Amino acid sequence: MNPIDYLRISLIDRCNFQCVYCMPEGADLSYVLREFWLSHDEILTLLQGVFIPLGFTKFRLTGGEPLLRPGIVPLVQAIAQLPETTDLALTTNAFKLEKLAQPLYDAGLRRINISLDSLQPETFQAIVGPGARDTASNQMRWHQVWNGIQAAHQVGFDPLKLNVVVIPGVNDHEILDLAALTLDKNWHVRFIEFMPIGNDDLFSDKGWIDSETIRQQIRHRWGLEESNIRGNGPADVFKIPGAKGTLGFISQMSECFCDRCNRMRLSADGWLRPCLLNETGQLNLREALRGGESIQSIRERVGALVANKPEINFKMRESGTTGAYSRTMSQIGG
Repeated sequence: MNPIDYLRISLIDRCNFQCVYCMPEGADLSYVLREFWLSHDEILTLLQGVFIPLGFTKFRLTGGEPLLRPGIVPLVQAIAQLPETTDLALTTNAFKLEKLAQPLYDAGLRRINISLDSLQPETFQAIVGPGARDTASNQMRWHQVWNGIQAAHQVGFDPLKLNVVVIPGVNDHEILDLAALTLDKNWHVRFIEFMPIGNDDLFSDKGWIDSETIRQQIRHRWGLEESNIRGNGPADVFKIPGAKGTLGFISQMSECFCDRCNRMRLSADGWLRPCLLNETGQLNLREALRGGESIQSIRERVGALVANKPEINFKMRESGTTGAYSRTMSQIGG
């Protein structure tokens, strides 16, 4: 196992989109009451008193959509200024990023991942779910996201990472167009295999396209070579010969990477989850904090969970389906 040193922190479970792979239509979208969110002070207390002493130095802010969280800029600044923080990143749908890119950069954020599942406004709308009633307003959602991406690029986020969840019959015809974004800019496009969490209607017998099939398409068009650039996550990184950016492949369904996993997840309401695909062993840290449990005791329990993580990691992907989950991806924090 890699050292467990990377914590994904969900700031909010709600989102201004309802993507089919994250909050599928018809799912129970009862949101956590704001009073049950971990406060900024509680997040910082857990980082300084529990996670950093246990060796965590890399942090990613997620959601839902983290840019909906009030006060996100000062929270980014507070985490960035912790002397032990070696890496701070944020994952967003970029809808609100155009105005926030500069303040976030000024606060100390340097790495950002943006979900961009389509370059076609109509396909994008089909993926991100219900929006305005008129077509023009819906198409503006894609343009607002694209403006956010451009703003982040201009501010100086470099490299810029674009996450693409590949859904058969929905956006898989755009693989080459999306890969081409890496040709002229130092953008990292990451193709992510569709996962069976809260989306049973879309994920039937095998509702995902394996990374090797995607690589073969790109290889046939341009060629493909392994890149010497590596990130903090599980992506296998390649590049088109001569391209400025890279292509990453996150293959959690077809190519198990559990033995490389270095992360845990903290939900907006304080549940610590050691594995995205396994709900075993979760700890309610909000309840512990507010119930008066000592930081030392919380740290010891979290430390025990970190030690057990190799046994909790979920490795049974052969069937292509993994059963039911009590929370959607947005509630888990991705």
